[in-house]
Amino acid sequence: MGFAVLHLQKGAGNDAPISSHIERTINPTNADKSRTHLNKELIVLPDGVNNRTEAIQYRIDHAGITRKISHNQVRAIRFILSSTHEDMQRIQNEDHLDDWCRDSLDWLKKIVGSENVVSAVLHLDEKTPHIHATVVPIVTGERRKANVEQSKTGKKYKKKKTKTPRLCADDIMNREKLKYYQNSYAEAMKKYGLQRGVEGSEARHISTQQYYRELVTKNENLKESIENFQEERGDVYEKVRDMYDRKDEVRERFLDMDRHVRDKKEELAVIETKLQKAKQDYELYKAQEELNLIHELFPMIKEQLRIDEFCRKIGLAVGSIKALFAGKTLTAKSFSFFSPEHNQKFTAENVKLKIEKEPDNLNKLQLNLNGMNILEWFREKYQEVQEKFSINKKQEANKSKGIRL
Repeated sequence: MGFAVLHLQKGAGNDAPISSHIERTINPTNADKSRTHLNKELIVLPDGVNNRTEAIQYRIDHAGITRKISHNQVRAIRFILSSTHEDMQRIQNEDHLDDWCRDSLDWLKKIVGSENVVSAVLHLDEKTPHIHATVVPIVTGERRKANVEQSKTGKKYKKKKTKTPRLCADDIMNREKLKYYQNSYAEAMKKYGLQRGVEGSEARHISTQQYYRELVTKNENLKESIENFQEERGDVYEKVRDMYDRKDEVRERFLDMDRHVRDKKEELAVIETKLQKAKQDYELYKAQEELNLIHELFPMIKEQLRIDEFCRKIGLAVGSIKALFAGKTLTAKSFSFFSPEHNQKFTAENVKLKIEKEPDNLNKLQLNLNGMNILEWFREKYQEVQEKFSINKKQEANKSKGIRL
């Protein structure tokens, strides 16, 4: 009987660098590109949400949280669900992989709340099939930290409303619950021939950064080992003449050492290749982290990029978009705009275009046409076309029946 594998890890910020790995916007060295198309998103994202990072923020925005969220609060917890390579291959070969995915997600939703599970991706392009599930740690109930502080100091603290939603990873990842997760997940996986790992085992999951550090250390140790072997081989060369009467023994020793050195050099070449690939992958994560920092320091940049993309879709030229962002009002006697929502063009007269902040949310921008949000204008125009089409269709039907209106 194999083991059920469950690993939890807190994300940093909006966890966007890991989103790049999970959604394969970057290509990890341990993934087979020819199989990436087999990966599956197991959670349906809300309307208007395009990826895992947006799904995390969407859950936070719609959870009813009233307290301010600090920049260093954990917004996502990563759950990795899997088993040993042999057992996952067995489950897949027995055509039970879909059942395993469904039961794993049902278990996760039950313990953390269905709405808190915002993404779950099945990876089939790596050696062992596994699920990357993302949980937003939104909880209710009395704060554990307040209980601990009160028990230590004896002071009574004013209790906040226990039914108010709040963001708290520590409530989900405390020691008692982590032990419960391992036990209950193993219980749910019994039907697939899986059991809990050894409780109290010293085996630990290591991070990608730790793996890179160990790779560098191993590389340096190999270099030192090769240098030592080369020095030793040089000593053998000098002693060959003095050990001529033992030439066969020395020859065998030399050949063995020479083969050993060649093997070590080949191993060093493999390690250096892995190290170079690891550095390239790490640079992608670093670049993504820098981009996330820019978005955090200048929150309107992301909103401006969204408006820029929308302006291009409706048919505005680059020069016109620049003028709008400069705060100018664009005018025209007549202009046809393309509506992405309705997939058709609508013509406006005496056009006045301007980018302004939304009245109810100053962190959001909108494109106004003659003082009206252009999205609302599109919908009114579309309604007029539909009504006109309905009237014409009715007239044609009456005409075919010989009825005059």
